[in-house]
Amino acid sequence: MICALIMAGGQGTRFWPLSTEEKPKQFLNLIGSKTMIQMTVDRIKHIIPMDKIFVCTGERYVDLVKTQLPNLPKRNIIIEPEGRNTAPCIALSAFYIERYYKDAKMVVLPSDHLIKNEQKFREILLDCEEYLDKNIKSIITLGMKPNRPETGYGYIKFSDETDIINKSEIIRVDKFVEKPNFEKAKEYLKEKKYLWNGGMFIWTVNNILEQFAKYIPETYEALKGISKVDEIDIQREINKNYKNTCPISVDYGILEKAEEIYVIPSDIGWDDIGTWKSIERYREKDYQDNIVSGDVKVIESKSNMAINNTNKKVIMIGMEDTMTVETEEAIFIVNKNYMDNLRDYKAIL
Repeated sequence: MICALIMAGGQGTRFWPLSTEEKPKQFLNLIGSKTMIQMTVDRIKHIIPMDKIFVCTGERYVDLVKTQLPNLPKRNIIIEPEGRNTAPCIALSAFYIERYYKDAKMVVLPSDHLIKNEQKFREILLDCEEYLDKNIKSIITLGMKPNRPETGYGYIKFSDETDIINKSEIIRVDKFVEKPNFEKAKEYLKEKKYLWNGGMFIWTVNNILEQFAKYIPETYEALKGISKVDEIDIQREINKNYKNTCPISVDYGILEKAEEIYVIPSDIGWDDIGTWKSIERYREKDYQDNIVSGDVKVIESKSNMAINNTNKKVIMIGMEDTMTVETEEAIFIVNKNYMDNLRDYKAIL
């Protein structure tokens, strides 16, 4: 039995001004007709029923989750009192899920990634479930083969110790590596012993809680009361103790220390939709290489992106290599060379 945790508490600052603190990127339809969190749920609901899908988010986003995922049980929305990085989020959610599904496997997914080969992705998750039936102390992560020297992702170096489960190759992890500079990223690409770290993990709930008790005991101690209180008191227990957790990533806190870590090389058409340039890779373009969203008319212009979230019209004439974002607050007209640094100007606007 697999339960899914979707982490949806981020503020999506890299997509400002479209993504705001009130409505961050996981709740926006950045690359299709559905929002990022809706796409995440859609790709797993074929193998994980809605009553076993959990979303961890902040209080201010609960109504957005309910609106965009109307079939998600209210019970399955886990509320973080504050953002404290991925380790506290995962520990909180593991204790929470354990209340309802004590022997579950738990797949952890970001809410804002793209996976084009969804069928292959689901097959890999089912292979992980089968592997964990006999290897309950294992932690499995999905790694993607690099096709460019990417400096925006973390990497996983894998060893030569390999196992096979159905169609999936499971390889023992040598180490996790920080986001590299460009020269180091080129070395990783050449060595062919590194995979991109997609931030997706699967383990048994019991095992990950044991790992927290061993490697981040202050977080375990702060949250273990979730298992003991009555259901009506769960949120009060969380609110009282969450501030006592260690604000650290699960990569630093556990994955770099745990012994039974494995990676499955996953050719699933994955991308971390984390920059405006990543939007360019996947949004439909017209014959002049323009991307438009909303009420936009483009005339004698090429290689532009125009996003209009208002009732006004946006008309572009004779433009090239620009991004225009119109919101109710302002109109942003940006040379594309600046678009991924747009948030840096937020403080002075």
